[in-house]
Amino acid sequence: MLDIATTKQAIKSRLARRQSQRGKPADYEVLIIGAGIAGIGMACRLQQLAHKNLFGHKGAKKQRRNRSVNNKRGSQRFVILEKRADLGGTWDLFTYPGIRSDSDALTFGYNFRPWLDYRMLAAGGDIKRYIADTAREFGITEHIRYEHEVQQISWSSIDQLWTATIKNHASGEVFVKTAKFIVGATGYYDYEQGYRPHFEGEEDFRGRIVHPQHWDDLDYNDKKVVIIGSGATAMTLLPALVDESSEQCARHVTMLQRTPTYVASVPGDDHAIDWLSGKFSPLSKEQAYTLLRARNVLRQQGLYKLATHAPKLMKAVLKGGVTKELKGSGVDVEHFMPDYNPWDQRVCAVPDSDLFKSLHGERAAVATDQIYHFTETGIMLQSGEHLEANIIVTATGLKLQMLGGAAVYIDGQAIDIGTRMTYKAVMIEGVPNLAALFGYTNASWTLKIDLACQYVVRLLSYMHKNRYQVALPQAQAANATAYAQADTVMGSLSSGYVRRAQDRLPKQGDRYPWYVTNNYLSDRVMLKYRKIKDDWLRFSR
Repeated sequence: MLDIATTKQAIKSRLARRQSQRGKPADYEVLIIGAGIAGIGMACRLQQLAHKNLFGHKGAKKQRRNRSVNNKRGSQRFVILEKRADLGGTWDLFTYPGIRSDSDALTFGYNFRPWLDYRMLAAGGDIKRYIADTAREFGITEHIRYEHEVQQISWSSIDQLWTATIKNHASGEVFVKTAKFIVGATGYYDYEQGYRPHFEGEEDFRGRIVHPQHWDDLDYNDKKVVIIGSGATAMTLLPALVDESSEQCARHVTMLQRTPTYVASVPGDDHAIDWLSGKFSPLSKEQAYTLLRARNVLRQQGLYKLATHAPKLMKAVLKGGVTKELKGSGVDVEHFMPDYNPWDQRVCAVPDSDLFKSLHGERAAVATDQIYHFTETGIMLQSGEHLEANIIVTATGLKLQMLGGAAVYIDGQAIDIGTRMTYKAVMIEGVPNLAALFGYTNASWTLKIDLACQYVVRLLSYMHKNRYQVALPQAQAANATAYAQADTVMGSLSSGYVRRAQDRLPKQGDRYPWYVTNNYLSDRVMLKYRKIKDDWLRFSR
């Protein structure tokens, strides 16, 4: 037991250390967690503001006078902390055959750096190169610290700063850095491991079991493969594994699904940019890009609205498309007709009917059944059918988490993000100076990310202009939780990975600005043009 004198001395020492820190500048104005498509996009938006003196660059005397004491002492503008050894996020992590985007490249790219590639659904390697090229072009690379994991962030209302506890995985060092504002650009899933249920008897299986998140150059040549899953990953893998023109080709691949998923074929290429900006056209490539990007946005939004307002019609359209694709293959169309409405879960897009073309061949098959147990040589289904396999791929989904798994504290109290509402789908109720970036689930991820980044820049500019140190989203009503919905920031998706993470994702309310619209047009107005100051965002100096 400590004596009273020792305890008092310890308290005095802690108070002295806190007093020595008070008044010191933050290490960074903005700390960005994650160097994926969201983190690089956020950094580019901040970099574009360099000439406006937002982060201590040369500028007007009045701007310098308006800066806070901390700014005068020289906080650095921003830093990106990335847990992995390279940038790219999702597109650095996943290396399985065929990995690609599930939305068109025109809307998947940043609107400030046109992606002029003609491929509709871009390959994972191309996406990573695009992100890396963007980082170099905008001078972002020098701001990235690789193998730096943010393990905890703690807000001090006294100091009006975040303190981030960071582990350098290269050196093993754990240290802290302070920041005035934090942007969580980590996406929403656990990069360490995917969702991996245990299957009865899997220890008996003599082959290889692998999750797509940990592919690691798997040798599948001339092997029998069973893919467990019915999402975008499974539907990307199947045609890639049986592609006879690639270096490896499986002997046979079966996509084993518990329930069907809606699938639609889209053109693999789009040469409209070249046509619109051709020799006899008055449009430049950039102008053609802007026009076609708007076309694709409206198309995405229109199809989503049609699916939600006329689900029977959309279901009939999708069924008609699949029926036509499978004609003559011997595959039952019911394998692609779920019992839920379109967009209750994501609709999978496949380029140039590659999935359906594979099913016309002898190397690919689809089975809709329940797993009874694994055997030494494959999987026994509840129907009594046995699927032979040398390799079983568990494309069973993702594990979701917030802020890359970092713990959040406010004035020493742990904060459960999963109990808070999201403000404009960018900030978190009751959490100051923090943005958590989420993309769309019904359109290109980057469309929403780019709007959110522009909003964060507008917010920071407003705070600097008015010398505010704190921005705190706060619901007005005392019983604010009464209008919080069970739906998360991911909307009403009923996908398994969303249901499993129900308690970890921030919730949404049933009214503005807590409601998540998943509508690019209304979000564009809300995040780019509505006034920053409103009845729910509290500012203080």
